[in-house]
Amino acid sequence: MKRVKLTVAYDGTNYCGWQVQPNGITIESELNKHLSELLKEEIHVIGASRTDAGVHAKGNVAVFDTSARMPAEKISYALNTRLPEDIRIQESCEVAADFHPRFRKTVKTYEYKICNRRFPDPCTRLYSLFYYWDLDTEKMRQAAQYLVGTHDFTSFCTNKPEVTDRVRTIYSLDVLQDGEMITIRVCGNGFLYNMVRIITGTLLRVGSGMIKPEEIPAILDAKDRSRAGETARPHGLTLVKIEYPE
Repeated sequence: MKRVKLTVAYDGTNYCGWQVQPNGITIESELNKHLSELLKEEIHVIGASRTDAGVHAKGNVAVFDTSARMPAEKISYALNTRLPEDIRIQESCEVAADFHPRFRKTVKTYEYKICNRRFPDPCTRLYSLFYYWDLDTEKMRQAAQYLVGTHDFTSFCTNKPEVTDRVRTIYSLDVLQDGEMITIRVCGNGFLYNMVRIITGTLLRVGSGMIKPEEIPAILDAKDRSRAGETARPHGLTLVKIEYPE
């Protein structure tokens, strides 16, 4: 028996998120199905990040156990011939039997893209949020710096009763602009449910002039979800990579 680690990229447009559910096709269910067929045994993957419906990934991580003799590094090639075109394995390798993608120290990087122009661009509609009003990216950058560091992010998450510790560390939060495309790139040790999308919604309010950058510390201190901005739509969000420093 060996444990295999997969680095998984996918376009989340046509999926009901990562996690298996009874009412739709998910990334996890597709991996389980095609791995089981390939390796001739029942496979259940464990994912590092349970991305929501419509969210994309370039480097999500999953592991599974198998007794198959196929070398771990060859599984990516064989699996890619079976998977739908909007899911591709970027790497497969053998890891220690106790390696768990969620219960280790990680550094996660997400990007949220905003298409800021007068009319929507149909070529970017699946991977960015269209936003009509002019955005002041300098004010967005100022606001973003208040979120860097270790904070209680209760104001910036959708409540889940089972999650009692809402303290997280953001290592960097950058607002980058390339013409009409604005990218919010955030790197941290972990993220609460909808945290990146709520940060994005709040920075959009700042960029639109509805919130001043210097109001961000008070929003953090309030520990009140209603004080922050709306939850930005999922299709602009991409999980870029997950790193395991250890």
